[in-house]
This record gives sequence, structure tokens and C-alpha cells, in this order.
Amino acid sequence: MPRTRLDLPDRFLFSTDVALRVSDINYGGHLGNDAVLALAQEARMRFLKSHGWSEQDVSGVGMIMTDAVVVYRSEAFYGDVLSIDVAVADLQQLGCDFLFRMVNKASGKEVARVKTGIVFFDYATRKPAPMPEAFRAVCTQ
Repeated sequence: MPRTRLDLPDRFLFSTDVALRVSDINYGGHLGNDAVLALAQEARMRFLKSHGWSEQDVSGVGMIMTDAVVVYRSEAFYGDVLSIDVAVADLQQLGCDFLFRMVNKASGKEVARVKTGIVFFDYATRKPAPMPEAFRAVCTQ
């Protein structure tokens, strides 16, 4: 079976640094696969917060994750600081993709690439909602 490819854009909207905690490390002694999605969520939350939003309130609607892809490139270990770049792509009426590039700050090695599919969601009606124009504007500037 061929390996999954995840192409990244040339431009990222946001970058943040996250130090790996002991709870991010698995029994193999390196970054665990479950922690990679948590790191992506942390970076997404920081991006949203930088615009005054949260996952529960992006200009009046929330977000839910519909799918995820992780491509591992190298190991990372306890105490490593990852620089996580955030991009938004494939903007549709109801959702988009968040793309993440995780790079070890000390070595410069790429650790992982992540894509999470997002749908905007009205938690009051329990139904998908249109992408807020303010969000679209930030992502297309």
C-alpha cells in the first residue's frame, strides 16, 4: 500500500511553539500518535484565540472535527520544542481544512504533518452552519 502524502501550502497564517510534556511521550520513548492530534488542537486553539475566537465560538458558531490525517516524518522526544505552523485550506460553504507542520526547533527536522477537516456547527440547533465571513476573511487575506 502506498504511503499517505500530505502536501503543505507555501504560506502559513500562524505559528506557535509547544514544548513536549511527559504525557506526550509513549512507551517507545518518543512523541505518541495520540499526542500529535492534541498538539494540532492546541495550535488551532492558539490561532483562533489570536483572532478573539474559540472552537465553541467563531463569530457565533462552533467547530467540529470531521476527519484527520497524520504523516510522521521524524521522532520527537520529551522536552523538545516544536514549532507548529498553521494554515487553512479548501474553504467551502460549511467547513475547511486546517493544515499543520510540526518542526523540531533545535534540529530543524520536520516531525509531522497534520490535516484536520473542520465543519462549522451550531450547537444550539445541532446542525452544520455556514462558515462565518470573518473567518473566511482572515483565511483569504
